[in-house]
Amino acid sequence: MNKLLSVVAGLVVALSAGAEKPNILFIMSDDHTWQAVGAYHSRFAYLNPTPNIDALAEKGVVFENAFCGNAICTPSRASIMTGQYSHKNGALTLDGELEKERQFLALEMKKAGYQTAVVGKWHLKALPEAFDYYKVLPGQGNYFDPVFYETGGGTNLIKMTGHSSDCVMDSALSWFKEKRDPETPFFLKLHFKAPHDYFENAPRYDSYLEKINMPEPLSLWERGTGSMATRGYDGELDQVLATSIGRRNFRRSYDVDFEVDPNLDDVAAKREAYNIYMKKYFRCVKGVDDNLGRLFQYMEKEGLMDNTVIMYTGDQGFFLGEHDMQDKRWAYEPSFRMPFIAYYPKSIVPGRTDAIIENVDYPVTMLDYAGIALPDYMQGRSFRSVLDQGTEPEGWKQEAYYQYWMHMAHHDVPGHIAMRTKRYKLILFHGTQGTTGFGSERSEHATPPAWELYDLKNDPNEMVNVYDDPAYADVIPGLKDQFKALRKRIKADDPSIAPNKPSQERMEAVNAVIDEYWDYSPEDRQKAIRISKDYLEQFGDPATCKKYLAPWLRPDDLDPSEM
Repeated sequence: MNKLLSVVAGLVVALSAGAEKPNILFIMSDDHTWQAVGAYHSRFAYLNPTPNIDALAEKGVVFENAFCGNAICTPSRASIMTGQYSHKNGALTLDGELEKERQFLALEMKKAGYQTAVVGKWHLKALPEAFDYYKVLPGQGNYFDPVFYETGGGTNLIKMTGHSSDCVMDSALSWFKEKRDPETPFFLKLHFKAPHDYFENAPRYDSYLEKINMPEPLSLWERGTGSMATRGYDGELDQVLATSIGRRNFRRSYDVDFEVDPNLDDVAAKREAYNIYMKKYFRCVKGVDDNLGRLFQYMEKEGLMDNTVIMYTGDQGFFLGEHDMQDKRWAYEPSFRMPFIAYYPKSIVPGRTDAIIENVDYPVTMLDYAGIALPDYMQGRSFRSVLDQGTEPEGWKQEAYYQYWMHMAHHDVPGHIAMRTKRYKLILFHGTQGTTGFGSERSEHATPPAWELYDLKNDPNEMVNVYDDPAYADVIPGLKDQFKALRKRIKADDPSIAPNKPSQERMEAVNAVIDEYWDYSPEDRQKAIRISKDYLEQFGDPATCKKYLAPWLRPDDLDPSEM
């Protein structure tokens, strides 16, 4: 009898513990950079672009130092699903795939007793079948009249009418109203396509910002010193590296994309392209924020806000004209740094923090709130103590790691690695994709290797590369030692950690080049100069450059069946 009572008591305790588990809502917009969130007080804050997200931030925690380990859609999403850096989960590039067995976050949440769902952009090729429910866009999805894969529908596509952001939110609210079990804690990943390039807003926002001259960053006009890796030995690669707003990059620019009047001079054309770009982008952001207002209003009405951990982020940052650059991918602040806001009124201490967190930490923190211990295969670390105590705990990480693998693909960004501390950023542009067969012929050519160092305390906009400044000669050895230790700790220097042979071979090849240029001797610099001149000879001609680059597909050109 006593044994029976003990069993019953145990069940009651278990059920009570389950009932006390918070719901977890993870919201992610595509390419929504921190500069475009009002709570980050950027030059755009006076435009009030995100009042609903800002209201969440007011009651939650704003992270000033949240970082993405590989600033491109698929790798970032894979890291958030696995708690692993790209070199471990194998999703190095846009070709990365995450099959059901490795959709770890959903699997762990399900084991913890959560009802799981994902709605919106997925972009990990294999369908998210580890979730109880999914309704996801194929690939990038379309901005208007999008189609979705839905649980139980196999490869059949369901078409909706309207703008993607509205359709994603309609789908999420339908899940809440029709499929959510109110007796079970839920875990929902809600992913917007917007504001991904090429930007298409709902027509109701066409007049938003119409009469505004969008505020410009100074680096739109003065790009900064950079290095041989990003400019060439004598500036000869300035038109070849980094896609542009104005006419600097002859292969791809918003001047061409937005069909700016060719009769305008270069300054006027760049300003025109920039304003078109910013208004399109922020109109998409406004659509996301307004839809979040719908969601938060519903959750308030249903009494869900008080017992739900809400996290808001973008899948990485994004350039809003800084350094005359488009897109993301670079280890510079506009794309490496992510917006991250967390809300949970039952335990977190509202405010702001400069504690360093990485996107591999997001799933571990969600699992922590779900009552799940850190799985040994995850590399991230829970920052719940930062949220619940309002302070950075002793022994917390002091650096973030970055590695971009898609050498010279789409937006003309060389392969590179980086380490970001609270004060410094150290970047090694190794300039290779490692092995052949991962892109265009142009991607298989090396670009010049070089180091860049930025003192973010004195130069937050990364305008001056101080790697060769004698004033920093004593700083660099210590930072390199810290960088090497970081790579060792996360096993970025160990190809055996990769999940398959192609990834292992690629790691081996890239690491060999990293090792070769780690010390960057005078001889290494001479080799880099020769590589720079060779690259200019190969691809410095506009016709040749366009010929060898794999074409970039606009969303409307995508085959909906391609995941």
